[in-house]
Order: sequence, then C-alpha cells, then structure tokens
Amino acid sequence: MDDPTLHEAGELEALRRILPLLPAGDATELGPGDDAAVVRAPDGRVVVTTDTMLEGADFRLGWSTWHDLGWKAVATNLIDVAAMGARPTSLVVALAVPPSTHVSSLEDFARGLADAVASMAPGCGVVGGDLGTAPHATIAVTAFGDLEGRAPVLRSGAREGDAVWCVGGLGLAATGLRHLFAQALDAAAEPVRAAAERLRAGGDGASIEAQLAPVSPIAAGTLLADLGATAMLDVSDGLALDAARVARASGVRIALEAAAVARAAPGASLEAALHGGEDHALLVTLPAGVRPPAELAGHPVRRIGAVDALAADERHGVTLDGAPLEPRGWDPYRAG
Repeated sequence: MDDPTLHEAGELEALRRILPLLPAGDATELGPGDDAAVVRAPDGRVVVTTDTMLEGADFRLGWSTWHDLGWKAVATNLIDVAAMGARPTSLVVALAVPPSTHVSSLEDFARGLADAVASMAPGCGVVGGDLGTAPHATIAVTAFGDLEGRAPVLRSGAREGDAVWCVGGLGLAATGLRHLFAQALDAAAEPVRAAAERLRAGGDGASIEAQLAPVSPIAAGTLLADLGATAMLDVSDGLALDAARVARASGVRIALEAAAVARAAPGASLEAALHGGEDHALLVTLPAGVRPPAELAGHPVRRIGAVDALAADERHGVTLDGAPLEPRGWDPYRAG
C-alpha cells in the first residue's frame, strides 16, 4: 500500500517513514528514538517556549498544505526564541491527528519542518515529540535556544530615548487571511482549496504566503542582541497590542509614527499593520546612537518610532502620531 492511513499503517510504520526526514541539529547529542532527547547547552542556560496550533482556530486544512503547517510551526515558534536574543537549537513537536490521516501527509509535515529549519534556522534540530490521535489536527511545539553568553533581551528593557525598529513586514498575514475568508469559502463556510491555490498563485500571493507559510526573521535575533537591543518581542498579535506589552513591561511610552509604520507594511493597510497579527516580525528598541543595517537576515529593517517617558495618566503607553492608540489585536478569548 503506497499511501496508507495512520489506522492502516500503525504508529511504528509511520514513525519509520517520518523520522529520517527530520533535521538532526548541531547541538543534538541524542535525537529521536529514546524516551527523551539530549541537547547540548554550553551556555548553562536554556531559552524555552511552547505553542499550539489547532485545526479550525489556527489553520484550515482546506487552505494549508501539510508542508505549510510544518513550515509555519517552525516560523512561529523559533521567532520567540530569536526575540530573546538566542540562537534556536532544537524543537520537540507533538502531533495529534485523526487515524484517517494519510502517512504521506505527515511526511509532508516533516518535510515542511525540515525545509523551514534549513531556510530560517540552519543548525536547529527536531529532536523528538509525540504522535497521537484526535478528532481534529493539533500541533504542539516546544522550542529551545542558546544565549551563547548573551544576556537575554527582555520586554522590560526599553528606555526613554531609544528608537523603535521593526525587522520584517507588517500587515500582510492579516491581509491574506481576509482574502481567504472573502474568496476561498463555499456557501457552507468551508474552505475551498482550489480557490486558495488560485489566490496564492495570483496577485495576492504574497499575502497568502505570509498567512499560510510565513518567513520570519529568526536569524536577526542574535544580530540585534549583539547590536545592543534593549527590548525585543515577536509581533504575533498585532503591532499595537505587542507594542503595548513592551510599553507596560518597560514603564515607557512607545510613540509610533503612522507614515513609518505604513512603510513597514507594503501591500497592507495601516489598520492591518497595527491590529492584524500573525506578522512574526521583530519589534526591537535600540539606543538612539545605534543604527542597524537596512536589512538583517534577508528582512528589511525600518525605524517606526521612539521611546518616550510615560505620562502619569497614560493607560496603555502607545501613541500613533501623538494620539493614544488602543491596543487592539489578536486575543483568542475574544475572537469570533
């Protein structure tokens, strides 16, 4: 049987086909095959983060391929490691899917993981995980990183006088999602793959790619830390909301400039750039005298504002051209 389902093949046969596709990683002492992996941590400290992707809430299999899902799992998790100023070393991936899922789909997922690591975080490894059953696909990823002797870059380090920069683009992922909901659903609100593929191949392709298979500036994290970044954060829930997190943690005002934010959002509206989410760019503050290169790790670097002192009566600590900016963005408990 060339393409059995998981029910037909069983777990051992599925793992036999999937595991050889996963990248080993430079820091891996012992990868998949035992009860746990062993990963070198020469710094003595380990950066760790975790996230889940749920079918229906976070992705639609009618729009995303399994390769897309593997790719996105890397892009969205390793950027959190990068935002701490660390180099990603390893991933543990747990996948629960219906037994009717074909083994070839999981092979495509593994290839997506491997291709994304090779593109965005070479040297990182997928060192283990779990394979289980569920009525709907669920992907849980834990990512690890090495600070390599650096101090971690926190959200709480922004200081008055710093400049605010964005590495990567803003607003495209939300624009792509809007196109998919508007043009790739049938009358019963079910996703239509052919329509999604047409959008992806057409003039809106960049925004569809940004939503389904984002390319995040993972390698820029250590470079920004070495430049003296005072605060850094993955822009995943919308610039306004994530900037408010930095402002709150640092006790400062993040003063954004509308024209500069718009320049960081080619192909997207200012509204999408500020509130859309899922950009997976890096929001970073740097001392005023530090000017980063125009591009880092293949991603544009743009100054989008400044860090000011926080007034005593300010609620959120973010302004746009001097006016208070409501921190609206993605909140899973208010979505729908």
